Amino acid sequence: MQDLGIINYGTFVIAGIILNITPGADTLYIMGRSMSQGTRAGIFSVLGIITGALCHVLFASLGLSIVLAQSAVAFEIVKYLGAAYLIYMGIRSIIMAKNSDFSVKANAQKSNRKIYFSGIFTNLLNPKVALFFLAFLPQFIDPAYSESPVPFLILGFTFLTTGTIWCVFVAFFASRLSEKFRQNPKIKVWLDRITGGIFVSLGIKLAFTQK
Repeated sequence: MQDLGIINYGTFVIAGIILNITPGADTLYIMGRSMSQGTRAGIFSVLGIITGALCHVLFASLGLSIVLAQSAVAFEIVKYLGAAYLIYMGIRSIIMAKNSDFSVKANAQKSNRKIYFSGIFTNLLNPKVALFFLAFLPQFIDPAYSESPVPFLILGFTFLTTGTIWCVFVAFFASRLSEKFRQNPKIKVWLDRITGGIFVSLGIKLAFTQK
């Protein structure tokens, strides 16, 4: 990997796995979706989050994420947009809890698309994710290759691959754990409300985060 400008690749993989399995906002988001709406919703939320993270990797490799790191205004704008979006989703989930029915086939594809794009926006509008890649990846890049996007992309794809595996596991686990509860309409309403509460709390937490 040194020929590609990457140093200590093995250490990077281990560190990345540890970071992936450490509970965070993405884990809570996926768990909430999976427990409330099942495995399919969990998987689509994983795909959305990974897509959003992939965008951050591409931005970092092109140097665009530096704008967020250097501009307090840009950071605040993205942060509050992300917080508002999460809070909106949470409140909507709470209000619509009684009317949600993801077993209806006619609405399945539409629901999956919504979940996927919600995952993208949730991750894409979190400036902390962009700053994470800017701070973490360069530690494993040879300074002589700091201007090349290749090391960023390889490390980013590696991190996202291990992250995807872990997130899919979380989605399956959370879905199976709550499967029997979702079959009870009254309990499912509360699961939807709890999921909404998780989204609202994540939005509030994001709104108060600092660089």
